[in-house]
Amino acid sequence: MRHAITNALNAARSYGENNEPVAIEIVAYGPGVHMFRADTSPVRDLLQLLRTSVPSVVFSVCGNTRMLMERAEGHPLSLVEGAQVVPAGIVRLTELQEAGWTYIRP
Repeated sequence: MRHAITNALNAARSYGENNEPVAIEIVAYGPGVHMFRADTSPVRDLLQLLRTSVPSVVFSVCGNTRMLMERAEGHPLSLVEGAQVVPAGIVRLTELQEAGWTYIRP
């Protein structure tokens, strides 16, 4: 999780220094969804730093994983500020790649 955030910060800084546009979206699915959970995120402070440094960053949470976690835990999950839910994380990654995005896995 920390590596993904560091990669995003480094990419934004490098492209910014070269006055090149960059769009960053972090997609979490499976156990990675904990990254964006308000109650269990081990990187909540780093996410805030990322959002402050790169306001356009997008946080996407797999809706399938969220539903399974909610069912297993018996309550709705609270997400960190700015996190959006997509129907399926793997589908979102595929959509982004088909649109020409580069997939970087930490």
